[in-house]
Amino acid sequence: RRRHTISSTVSWARRCVYETAQGVINAMRNPFVQIISHPGDGTAELDFEELMKVSRETHTLLEINNHSMAPIRHKTVAAPNNLELLQLAKKYETPVIFGSDAHFSAMIADYSNIMPLVEKAEFPDELVLNYQPEKFMAYLKPTPEK
Repeated sequence: RRRHTISSTVSWARRCVYETAQGVINAMRNPFVQIISHPGDGTAELDFEELMKVSRETHTLLEINNHSMAPIRHKTVAAPNNLELLQLAKKYETPVIFGSDAHFSAMIADYSNIMPLVEKAEFPDELVLNYQPEKFMAYLKPTPEK
């Protein structure tokens, strides 16, 4: 039986870059944390290259969040940040997960803001674990025994 935990970067907002990065990295090293949600939305300033290296090392997925790039959100850095995350994931051959961050049912699995970035980065489908449930489950960290 696995316990899955998603940690958010929101709680690290308004801290210095180093402190923020260390907090997120510490969360990624936690054996119960499987996914870091919306690291690219601009809420917290992060060192994406370092996060991607730790993502690869710890098997903690970084989410590419669709809703953070919605025009209504006014997060002007979200698209360039998420593009950078995709480029780094490609560079380090590290899988990611897409999140729609649906705020109502019609938005579930809506990746319309992500797909132009995927095309621009020429991001390979095999690194998107949403498309491969078996690979997604196999990639997750094993839950530590009590």
